[in-house]
Amino acid sequence: MRRLLVSVLICLWIFAALLSACGAATSSDPAARAVEGYLTVLVDKDSNRLAALSCATWETNALMELDSFQAVQTRLDGLVCQTTGTDTGTALVTCKGKIVATYNNEDQELDLSVHTYYVVQEGGEYLVCGYR
Repeated sequence: MRRLLVSVLICLWIFAALLSACGAATSSDPAARAVEGYLTVLVDKDSNRLAALSCATWETNALMELDSFQAVQTRLDGLVCQTTGTDTGTALVTCKGKIVATYNNEDQELDLSVHTYYVVQEGGEYLVCGYR
């Protein structure tokens, strides 16, 4: 019985270690997560949340970008972002994947790798502040 208890405890410890490792991996790149969140609410067409995930100087541009998707169905495909560097207090984030815009059963794919996103920290939050 004691041997079974020890085995169960070891399995639980390994499981907890694996879960904490997964959590650390997802929380270690907040700038990349900010861009992923921004792109997600962009294709979900949530203007309030998009504005909240944008820095003040980018908010108008973000909302204009959202307006360009109003007449089409949109979805993300294969989105993965990572921070690739910094530039004077700004995190630089690149993404792989695409936005698929569908109109009249015809898909147009927008490659996300063509942009490098600028992410700044304002008030403790990472916010998208444009791209090049």
